[in-house]
Amino acid sequence: MSEDRIVYSSDGSGKNLVDKNAKNEVYEDVLPESVCLKLRIEKKGRGGKSVTVIYDLPHNPPYFKEVLKKLKSFCGCGGSLKEDTMEIQGDKREKVKQCLTKLGFAVKGH
Repeated sequence: MSEDRIVYSSDGSGKNLVDKNAKNEVYEDVLPESVCLKLRIEKKGRGGKSVTVIYDLPHNPPYFKEVLKKLKSFCGCGGSLKEDTMEIQGDKREKVKQCLTKLGFAVKGH
C-alpha cells in the first residue's frame, strides 16, 4: 500500500490531489544491543545553561522520539530531538546513562 500525502486544492474544485514529491523514508532498524550512544555536555551558545547531548544516533527518528519521551520522563526535564542528536536540558549525564543502559544501549562518555 502506497502512503501518498494528500494535497488539497485551494481553487474550490474539491478534488484531492496526490503529491508525487512526498518522500517515503526508510529507517534503519535499531537493535539497542548493537548500538553505542555517546554523551557530552554543551554550554556554548545556550546562555550558560547546560545541555546533555546524546549523539551518533542511527537514522530512525520515530524510534528515538519514543526513547526521548522515556528519557524526559525518567529525568524529569525537557528535551528535543535534532537530526542526529537528542538533547536533554541540564547536566543529567548519570540519569541519562542509567536510563539508556536500562533500555539496552551501550553508552560512552561522561
